[in-house]
Amino acid sequence: MNSKLSVTHQKAICSQLGHVQLKLIYKATFHGYTAAAFHQQCDSQSPTVSVGYNVSGYIFGGYTRQPFNQSGQYANDDKAFLFTFEGRKLIKYPVANASYAVRMMNNSGPYFGESLVLINTSKPIVYSNAASHYPFNAAQMHGNDLNLVECEVYQVVEQTKFEDPWRTVTWNLEHKLELMNYIENYKPLISSVSQARVLLIGPVGVGKSSFFNSINSVFRGHVTNQAMSGCSSTSLTTQAGREGRLLPVILCDTMGLESSTDTGLDIEDITSILKGHLPDRYQFNPAAPLDSEARGYCKSPSLKDKIHCVTYILDACNISIMPTKMEEKLGAIRKKANQLRIPQLVVLTKVDEACSLVKEDLTNIYQSIYIKETMQQASTKLGIPLSCIVPVRNYTETLDLDVNCDILLLSALTQMLRSADNFYDDFSDQLSTLQTRE
Repeated sequence: MNSKLSVTHQKAICSQLGHVQLKLIYKATFHGYTAAAFHQQCDSQSPTVSVGYNVSGYIFGGYTRQPFNQSGQYANDDKAFLFTFEGRKLIKYPVANASYAVRMMNNSGPYFGESLVLINTSKPIVYSNAASHYPFNAAQMHGNDLNLVECEVYQVVEQTKFEDPWRTVTWNLEHKLELMNYIENYKPLISSVSQARVLLIGPVGVGKSSFFNSINSVFRGHVTNQAMSGCSSTSLTTQAGREGRLLPVILCDTMGLESSTDTGLDIEDITSILKGHLPDRYQFNPAAPLDSEARGYCKSPSLKDKIHCVTYILDACNISIMPTKMEEKLGAIRKKANQLRIPQLVVLTKVDEACSLVKEDLTNIYQSIYIKETMQQASTKLGIPLSCIVPVRNYTETLDLDVNCDILLLSALTQMLRSADNFYDDFSDQLSTLQTRE
């Protein structure tokens, strides 16, 4: 049983319905031009798209969320619509009276509110009334040709996976080693800086320390827990490496953010971190902002002391339910970073917990519709471009490394280094401008 509806026309219909695909469940030339055959195949199925093809070559029909039955009653559906095609273009006629969107008749095929009936009275003909509950132009819709050569009904099925990945990733050991080699041999663009400094910021429990542990695990070749995940430490600056060699990047972890304005890390303390005033392993006092006279405070920080990239670590499971207060706090931090011209990224953790498709196979990460929608939500909430958002899975339970997991983690770290390069480029441009003015 082959579909008569072209792929182009199917995509045009699906574009009106979200991330869905069409599954053919009834075909008149196969099952029969009878109401009985239609109801046998289509009753209790929903949502559906019904399509008629007439002798003149018109393609037209209707969509409803209501499952078909034979009760004789009307069914309310404010999302129902009729449609036709002009070439590849879909022309849509929304329901005008939702209470009469669909009628469940036992002697006909799809019955759209006294406006359009396909397989009327079990015959290959159409009933059409443009003046009823769906205002439409009959000549435009079907050319006033009411004789069918085919009628099909498709069930609308929610799609969980894109046909092709929307980001390209090479999932093999060779690519993992390429990423590791790039990171290990990275050198900041400015000679006075030996290591890129990346600040990790995020709510409590999102996996900031787990992210560092996971990066460290990749380079050490086994799962390690140097930074204690879930601990209540108010300060943690960590460096990853292997065989005694430090990586050219410092990941600066801070205590988790709280939604409340009077708990957790103070915004002004974060500003001090960004500007490079705080030494490594500085112990914060959540009850009071940093004082410039505090022990260890660096009053004249150099470029190597400053933060070169801010990375927000967020839980993919909680993006849609992020408290407003947390959004506001992250927004305030983002504003400070923008003022200091510091590039910013978002790392989404726990993607396997958020999406069963990804839990089943991590390489589905960029084919998962849910994950992309979650990344788009994060982009909207933080005001950060989608291109600056990367998903990862931390090592929190497993004892052995996984190549695909490593590739996502290394890709995230690579993006941080590239962002740091953007910071150095901008710094050099500003310095050149000042020198030119002098």
